[in-house]
Amino acid sequence: MAQFDVVIAGGAMAGATLALALNQISQRSLSIAVVEPFQVDQQAHPGFDSRSIALSYGTVQILDSFQLWQSIASVATPIQDIHVSDRGHAGMTDIYSKDFAVDALGYVVELADVGRIYQQKLESETSIALFCPDSVKKVERTETHTNIELTSGQNISTKLLVAADGAISTCCEQLGIPLAEHDFEQVAVIANIVASEPHNGRAFERFTHHGPVALLPMSDNRLSLVWCLPPEEASRVVALDEQSFLTQLQSDFGWRLGELKKVGQRASYPLILRYREQNISHRFAIVGNAAQTLHPIAGQGFNLGIRDVASLAESLCEQLDDVGRYSGLVNFRKRREQDRTTTIALTSSLVHLFSNDWLATRIGRNVGLAAIDNLPPLKGPLLRHTLGLVDR
Repeated sequence: MAQFDVVIAGGAMAGATLALALNQISQRSLSIAVVEPFQVDQQAHPGFDSRSIALSYGTVQILDSFQLWQSIASVATPIQDIHVSDRGHAGMTDIYSKDFAVDALGYVVELADVGRIYQQKLESETSIALFCPDSVKKVERTETHTNIELTSGQNISTKLLVAADGAISTCCEQLGIPLAEHDFEQVAVIANIVASEPHNGRAFERFTHHGPVALLPMSDNRLSLVWCLPPEEASRVVALDEQSFLTQLQSDFGWRLGELKKVGQRASYPLILRYREQNISHRFAIVGNAAQTLHPIAGQGFNLGIRDVASLAESLCEQLDDVGRYSGLVNFRKRREQDRTTTIALTSSLVHLFSNDWLATRIGRNVGLAAIDNLPPLKGPLLRHTLGLVDR
């Protein structure tokens, strides 16, 4: 039976970042295995599909510390400014990178691009073994090891198993780790958009009576759309022909980018908060979407997951003689507790504040947006999260 120091179930963004970070910090002294069901292929891999994600300034700093950012930077589009507004009402605020003396507030990357970069890096490291396509079938733990049966029939053993296998984690289900869920009763419609005016590195978050619409700047003057709608409205919008879709989106978003001229392939997925309060167990840790899956309203989910990954990698590398020792896992849990709780609460509060059209709520959020815009002290706490400058 093959033996490893760390086995990571899931080789998408969280799992691959963790493998490469552990390899870097430990100076390649750990034996690491990544078990991934899908080969990197833009059409097939759900973790590296056509979606784009926004990496916060803080996430970029973390990736840079693991010597990963330099490779990703070439496929990243900087976010220079963020414009937040409420459709049909006065409230709005602008966030400018120059106000914070940073090159960019964040960067937008296409998951398919990062998937190819990470695949090359994983394959080039002799201390990282890839089991792909393969997945975890059965988990059994002893005092000193976790034994794993793969769907291929292979058996491997490790001092620590890390679940990075998505919101409905097979590893967590195997070990009975409880999952809490809250359905936001919204569906995210995603697509790439081309507008008549250049985006100039601006990101937009627009709140409508249906829910938030976000447009993120991408390469070739494209924009990544995340449009949050009630389920029945989302089904109707996805089924529209291209021109009708653009007309509806133009009505909700407005004309800040001129005419919305083109839309690419559309997809949709339900928005459900999934959260495992328990993120460690005996010789077991949980990161990324397996630990928590958030609403995309503030772009916090992936960035929170990368902070999980960084803290776990650092905690494990303080006990290289036995990376699965419980004391290190407890240290990881304590480091992550406040950030996880605060970010989940912040995101969920924003959804409820900005996803309905009640008069009192509408007045409150417009006053709030105006206050944030005109009173710099109010911008601070919100912007620290937006920038990802959070204690971990």
